[in-house]
Amino acid sequence: MTKTDTPHSHPSHGAQSLPLTGLDYVAGLAAGIHQRPPMADLLPFTLMPPELGAVEIRACPEQRFLNTLGTVHGGWSMTMLDTAMALAAHTLLEPEEWCPTLETAVKFIRPIAADCGELRISARVVARSRMIITLEGRIETLAGKVHAHGTSTCVVTARTRG
Repeated sequence: MTKTDTPHSHPSHGAQSLPLTGLDYVAGLAAGIHQRPPMADLLPFTLMPPELGAVEIRACPEQRFLNTLGTVHGGWSMTMLDTAMALAAHTLLEPEEWCPTLETAVKFIRPIAADCGELRISARVVARSRMIITLEGRIETLAGKVHAHGTSTCVVTARTRG
């Protein structure tokens, strides 16, 4: 995502709700129209243009994310997958809906080195009911070598003003 200083935000960022579908909002994030979430400053990534029910983010692990084993900490992988899957779920929302994550699980396939280059973190919706969105995601090299995969469940609720 590109950092912007526009006043446009999303209800999950504590600002006034915009009358946008989730897909329009996520597309606006990818285009740099809407302010990105603050956590993207801590764990930088680039959001690619989304599709309905699917997103891809790109990220390069950094030395500062290494664990005591000298590989990228699993928390980085979990956060990247949680972010991608939540954004994919968001693309299905109507205005005034939101979908906090209920649970996320990650399986680590192979270690990630800090010098591995750009990784693709993709996520897609498996199913949506009235209240539940289930998702799956992957972290892989641009050549398709899988490092981790995950699943997530989000709960769809009406956004209340308070």
